[in-house]
Amino acid sequence: MHQPAVPHLAATDPEIADLVEAEARRQHEKIRLIPSENYVSTAVLEATGTVLTNKYSEGYADRRYYEGQQLIDPIETLAVDRAKALFGVDHANVQPYSGSPANLAIYLAFLDPGDTVMGMALPMGGHLTHGWSVSATGKWFRSVQYGVRKDTGRVDLDEVRELALRERPKLIFCGGTAIPRTIDFPAFAEIAAEVGAVLAADIAHIAGLIAGGAHPSPVGHAQVISTTTHKTLRGPRGAMLMSDAEHAKALDKAVFPGLQGGPHNHTTAAIAVALREAAEPSFRDYAHAVVANANALAQALLERGFDLVSGGTDNHLILVDLTSKGIAGKPAAKALDRAGIELNYNTVPFDPRKPFDPSGIRLGTPAITTRGLGVEQMPVLAEWIDGAVRAAGEGDEAAIERIAAEVAELLAGYPMPGWA
Repeated sequence: MHQPAVPHLAATDPEIADLVEAEARRQHEKIRLIPSENYVSTAVLEATGTVLTNKYSEGYADRRYYEGQQLIDPIETLAVDRAKALFGVDHANVQPYSGSPANLAIYLAFLDPGDTVMGMALPMGGHLTHGWSVSATGKWFRSVQYGVRKDTGRVDLDEVRELALRERPKLIFCGGTAIPRTIDFPAFAEIAAEVGAVLAADIAHIAGLIAGGAHPSPVGHAQVISTTTHKTLRGPRGAMLMSDAEHAKALDKAVFPGLQGGPHNHTTAAIAVALREAAEPSFRDYAHAVVANANALAQALLERGFDLVSGGTDNHLILVDLTSKGIAGKPAAKALDRAGIELNYNTVPFDPRKPFDPSGIRLGTPAITTRGLGVEQMPVLAEWIDGAVRAAGEGDEAAIERIAAEVAELLAGYPMPGWA
C-alpha cells in the first residue's frame, strides 16, 4: 500500500485513492529509467502533505504581505540556508514553482523583450526554456542556438565561442535535458565573459550529482544557477535559483513580484528536508553510485550493439539512437513499458524523424539507484532492454510479457520509498 497511508483520502474520494494506490504499485513494479524521475523519501512525502499548504505567504522571510508567518519564515529560511551550504552559493531562492518558471525569472531579471539569448537547441539536448522557438523564451527574445558535433555528439566550444562573438547575447544558458556528458562550466564562463553576457547554468538534471560531488559545480563560473529540486536531488516537484551576491536582488524581484504570488509552503518544507538529506554522507555515495550504474549500463548496451549518442555517458543519462536496430523510439519505448521498463522516446542530434516519433530513447539511473540496484544488475537490465526492443520489432508479445515478469520478480527484493 501507499506509504504514508491515505485512509482519509480513501474514505472521502475512493476513486482518487484507488488511482494513487495503483500508481504507487506501478512505481514499485517497474524499472523506472526516465532520467528526470526519482523516488523521494517518506519524509519528503510527508512534508508535501502537511497543513503548510493552507498558508499564503507572499513576499520573503521577514518581508511578507500577510500576517501569521511566525512559523513559515523559519521553514523558508532553513531551506535557503541549507541550499546555500550544500551548493556553496552566496544566495538562494527556493520559491520558484518549477524549473520553467525559474528559468523565465532569469530572463525577467536580466533581459528586455527582444534581447539576444543563446542556449542549446532542443533537438541537440537543450531545454524548451533556453530559447527554443515554440517556447515563450523563443517568442519574446531573439534566440540563437548552439548544438553538438555530428561526429562526436559533443558540444564544440570553439563553435560556441564563434557564435557568441558574432551574435553578442546578453544571456547564455549551459545545461539541458539530454546531455550525457560533463558540462564544461569554466569554458562557458570564459565565453560569457568575453562577450559580456550573464552565464546561467541549468543544472536541473545534475543537481544531485553536483551536491554529491559526482559532477563539477558551476559555482564560481556561472553567475546564476537554476535547478529543479526533484530528479537527482530527490526532492519534491519544485525549483530553486542560486546566484552570486551581485545578481541576487534582481533574481528575487523577478520571482516575486515579477512572476509569482505566494510560494507553496508545503513544497518549501519538503525542499528543506531533501536538502538536509543531500547533505548526509550517504548521499555522496548515492550520487557516485548513480554515475557508476549509468556507466555500467551504457557499457552493457554498447556490447549489445546499441548506438549511444557521444559513445557513452559521464553522468546519470544515456541517449540511444535506435536507427541501427530498425525501430523508432516511440514503439520501442511503449514496448519497453509493457515489459516493465519505463523510459521515454527522445530525439537524437540531427534526427531525421519528427519529435513525436523520434529515432531515440532516453534513459537514466537515478531512480533504480535509489531502489538499491547496483552495477551487478546493469548487464541483466541491458539484456532485458535488448530483448524487449527485438521483441517489439518482431511483434513478439510473449517475450515482452516474460521480461515484465522477470522485472517484477527482481524488484520485489528492492524496497521503494512510498510503498509498503
